[in-house]
Amino acid sequence: MSTTSQPVQGSKLPKLARNGELARVALAFLATAGLFYVNIMPALVDGLIDGLGFSNQDAGFVGSANVYGAAVGAFGVVFLIKRLNWRLTAYGLLGALIVMDLLSMLVKTPHLMMATRFIHGVVGGALVGIGFAVIARTTNADRTFGYLLSVQFGLGGVGLMYLPPLVPEYGTTALFIALIAFSLVTLLMVPFLDDYHPEESVKTPLEGKSKLSKPLLLALLATFFFQAANMAVYAYIIGLGRSVGLDIDSISTTLGQAAWLGILGSGLVIILSTKFGRLFPLAAGILLTAAGTWAFHFSELPWVYWVANVAVGITWAFVISYLLGLCAEFDTTGQMAALGGFASKMGLASGPMAAALVVGDGDYATMLNAGVLSLLLCLALVAVPARLLDKRS
Repeated sequence: MSTTSQPVQGSKLPKLARNGELARVALAFLATAGLFYVNIMPALVDGLIDGLGFSNQDAGFVGSANVYGAAVGAFGVVFLIKRLNWRLTAYGLLGALIVMDLLSMLVKTPHLMMATRFIHGVVGGALVGIGFAVIARTTNADRTFGYLLSVQFGLGGVGLMYLPPLVPEYGTTALFIALIAFSLVTLLMVPFLDDYHPEESVKTPLEGKSKLSKPLLLALLATFFFQAANMAVYAYIIGLGRSVGLDIDSISTTLGQAAWLGILGSGLVIILSTKFGRLFPLAAGILLTAAGTWAFHFSELPWVYWVANVAVGITWAFVISYLLGLCAEFDTTGQMAALGGFASKMGLASGPMAAALVVGDGDYATMLNAGVLSLLLCLALVAVPARLLDKRS
């Protein structure tokens, strides 16, 4: 397969082949740019605490406000995606993201930061929704979501390793500059992507038209609980490590390595795709995630903290790729993929919010137990839609 196609829309720039590997990577950047702060959420939460003196609860609420805004933006796109020129919209949203990150550098109080990041989230969520919808128009969307998670975990690992030590010297400005840099790189990639008209899709949808069926609803709920469970723990993973006596340098190194090794999970999705169906890999991945989450109870042992982070990092990337691909199979326009993105963001936002209310001055055990239960509920919910798609295949 060639890597370029004919210029479109009057552009003289070469276009990446719509289902080529380079296009999948570029689409991964597009769908990550609006939500990249999630991949450095521990650094963001801890940076607000150390850099601006926010309380544990206020820092968690800022993270939640950011992702709740993203959920609002993603939900709005669900109803507009069929009528939007996705490329022009992406240009505008990327520019707005950069402006909001610049403004965030000037904010010093919790409530104003919550409001600022909520607006940033709305813009970013709309961009991610567009990215998901375009990804759904590719063949083998699971593979593209695998690339998406590889980008998120790979670059997220870099951020988690190098950003926390910069906060004491440069404050939260270092965090927002990293987000701006990612948006700028993505902005340079957009012109080289194909048009991805919905009618050009060659997939056969599970449903004849876009509608909220029972299997889709179960898939959306499973996505919500999986993301909520993981992000609840992830947002406070630095605080958890500190509470048992680990130093920030070892914690940052562990998180960076775990994120990089998490690429193995998304890489497995790219290699396996649906060769073994969806139910088996989903069940195995979710159970391993639950086991890794439970292991955090023994974080006073540095090697357990490292192994648990690595295990959850790998399985998180693995499972969410399949969950998002599952939602994308329910239509060919990308509308249901965007709805899957909304469910994902609601989970990512609700996790830190719930954790902020539970953790308080350090009740990490209750947070971990709730995370394990949410993961088991996710497994129960996803069984029906995954089995249905496996039978169709």
